Amino acid sequence: EIKILQNGGDDSPYAKKIQDIKSLFDGQTRADLMKMKDEVEAKLRKVAIPDSGGDVGIDKPYWLSVREQLTVHLAKMDLSELHAKMLVRQLEKLEQRKEALSEQQKMGTSAEAQKEEDQNDRQDAMHSMVPVNVDENFGNLEEELGLTDEIALSGVANKGYSWQDKYAPRKPRYFNRVRTGFDWNKYNQTHYDSENPPPKIVQGYKFNIFYPDLVDPTKTPRYFLEPADSDDFCILRFHAGPPYEDIAFKIINREWNK
Repeated sequence: EIKILQNGGDDSPYAKKIQDIKSLFDGQTRADLMKMKDEVEAKLRKVAIPDSGGDVGIDKPYWLSVREQLTVHLAKMDLSELHAKMLVRQLEKLEQRKEALSEQQKMGTSAEAQKEEDQNDRQDAMHSMVPVNVDENFGNLEEELGLTDEIALSGVANKGYSWQDKYAPRKPRYFNRVRTGFDWNKYNQTHYDSENPPPKIVQGYKFNIFYPDLVDPTKTPRYFLEPADSDDFCILRFHAGPPYEDIAFKIINREWNK
């Protein structure tokens, strides 16, 4: 990004070249990308060695850019894979904790234990304007949507799939979070304080949905916004393809930053 800014910004020829290079990596597996990297390295070695039989007309700056962008792309793939593994572990811990809490409830355990667990999961929320002498994180909270907040999609219960004989249709696992907090706008700063805070509002959602066994992993999962039973809400539906069925959640109907 810094180089793009240094070379004229997003509309510059350099930015277009980088975008074209990145498009070479779309839909490629890690094995394909490693093979591409070896070929680029071999091409650059031939240019560096005199009388090596290399292509005299090769655009060396271009292939150096390809190597650089390919290295960055592979690093991002590694980080994404590591992040997915960490989320799966977190999801497994969440499931285990919910099972334990369910057992405790059956045995008549006090609800205070569950309340304490929920409080331990609270995270710092997004920064906002707050009145003087009020901590910026006062009242903010991030909590799990849980494993049962999915809504049923109409017409899906008895739906058949052309691939279900070979792959068993199933719902993907997910680990979602909702972020809530106080909106310290001018009105709320005037009429509320830390002793009498304004009502909390939803400030954002985060959806982590896992598709480890996709039949076609080259296709990127997509999402769709659909009307709900009220104008105040909408349905966010995720679609990834077989063997996973679509999964949907009901969220507040407003413009959100991605």
